[in-house]
Amino acid sequence: MLDQGVCLLDIHDTTLELLAEKAIFWKQQSAIILSDVHLGKISHFRKAGIGVPREAAIDSLGMLEKLVNSHPAKDVYILGDLFHSHKNEEWDHFVDFLYRNNNIQFHLIMGNHDILSGNEYARIPMAIHEETLELGPFLFSHEPLRQPEKYNIHGHIHPAVRISGKAKQSVRLPCFYFTESHGILPAFGVFTGNYTLDYKLADSVFMIAGNRVIKVE
Repeated sequence: MLDQGVCLLDIHDTTLELLAEKAIFWKQQSAIILSDVHLGKISHFRKAGIGVPREAAIDSLGMLEKLVNSHPAKDVYILGDLFHSHKNEEWDHFVDFLYRNNNIQFHLIMGNHDILSGNEYARIPMAIHEETLELGPFLFSHEPLRQPEKYNIHGHIHPAVRISGKAKQSVRLPCFYFTESHGILPAFGVFTGNYTLDYKLADSVFMIAGNRVIKVE
């Protein structure tokens, strides 16, 4: 484990950096990989009268901007569910973010929540991929693929792991989850919820605890 909250994972002759920011940095490709940002969800809930703090919406986009500014990325791959709902003010803030970072090529593999019209995506500087994207030894998607031809890295599930202490206390933390055939990314957004996985000892699980990434042994 690296001191700055990073774990290295060697898979298919490739080294990936698992970041506490709930993303992957692939140094060899100068690429950041993340999933399930769910921008727009806060404004969607507030419009429905649910008292979610407006600041939470700013947090997700702020974390994304901090992430791209702290890593020398040429490409950013978002594995689905970038935007949670119909267009609202958070989409305009994201478009501004894209133009502020026009030295980076952004990619979106469409997820089940990416329901904006094609015209909205067509007018912004972001490459759109309908279902999958192949890069090196990996096949990126939003939802898990059945019997993928390459190692499938995906999102959608929002994985978490529950860790129990000696005094019967427990804590549930977001995690990266890797099996022989696929890897699951944690949800990047701050207001997304998580699904607790029953992990197998043969799999590689890395929980995110604050600013640290820790392998579950």
